[in-house]
Amino acid sequence: MSLQQQIVLRECVPGDEEALALVGAATFLETFAGLLEGPDILAHCRVQHGPTQYAVWLADPKYKLCLAELNRAPVGFVVLSPPDLPVALTIDDIELKRIYLLYRFQGGGLGRRMLEWSVSRARALGRKRLLLGVKADNTAALAFYDRVGFVRIGERKFLVGSMLCDDFILSLQL
Repeated sequence: MSLQQQIVLRECVPGDEEALALVGAATFLETFAGLLEGPDILAHCRVQHGPTQYAVWLADPKYKLCLAELNRAPVGFVVLSPPDLPVALTIDDIELKRIYLLYRFQGGGLGRRMLEWSVSRARALGRKRLLLGVKADNTAALAFYDRVGFVRIGERKFLVGSMLCDDFILSLQL
């Protein structure tokens, strides 16, 4: 059995916030170290990837989180949420707020499995469109989303620490 096949996807429960925070901060650092200023990365991770943020989402039934684990060690996760994006929204929309995967586990199909979990969960909730924001210069992520059928429907600016960044907003019809 390959390493990728040993990875288990499971819906998160309260108590998973430390694992989510660890993977969130690690993948953010892995992706943006050298591209963003260190203090900005640290400030962003303290707020956006602190255990408190994940505990709030785990306690809210409108959020659905999935953890990818290898031998019970977290290697990635997904967060589905009510949409909070600057595009025309409907009640049928859901946002893929986060799909994070440690670099070592990318390229073997796990990202696609995590996206399939997201699509399946969104459909089960009666949603018709999956939305997400991705940093405009994250070419690897943009290529992945393009391959699986997402289309660009908008743009936004967002802050990482004190640095203003550009995001593309993508959509997938379910």
